[in-house]
Amino acid sequence: MELTHFDKDGKAIMVDVSAKAATEREAIAGGSITMKPETLAHIKEGDIKKGDVLGVARVAGIMAAKKTFELIPMCHPLNITSVKVDFIIDDTASRVDITATAKVVGQTGIEMEALTAVSVAALTIYDMCKAVDKGMIISDIRLLEKRGGKSGEYIAPLKP
Repeated sequence: MELTHFDKDGKAIMVDVSAKAATEREAIAGGSITMKPETLAHIKEGDIKKGDVLGVARVAGIMAAKKTFELIPMCHPLNITSVKVDFIIDDTASRVDITATAKVVGQTGIEMEALTAVSVAALTIYDMCKAVDKGMIISDIRLLEKRGGKSGEYIAPLKP
């Protein structure tokens, strides 16, 4: 498979999708943010001074998905039909696992929007909690699943 964002002379281009049929597409991305147990307790108790950490991070992830084309130079603006951001708190690992599901009916994929949603949700958690824990680690951001389009279905292996 060849890289599609370069022309025959090696110059960066935005892929022309005008001849592609619009199809239903869905992407699910995931990632994590690990922190001190005390920080996770503050999030769960809702006593971080900046407010509802996961509520704000959810909205930030959704907003980021909608603005992906403004952040990633070769992404097309998409008429996104759905974005959902979810969190699972893992007390044992002192971690918040983040998943984002994005959907579109369009001529190009929605993977970047799901990945951007996870990334910005994790960064928002960091921002809201950095006063109590500057050592948080954002990790494992990756595409978990993708459906639709020319390349069909993709399901990530359990371990990257």
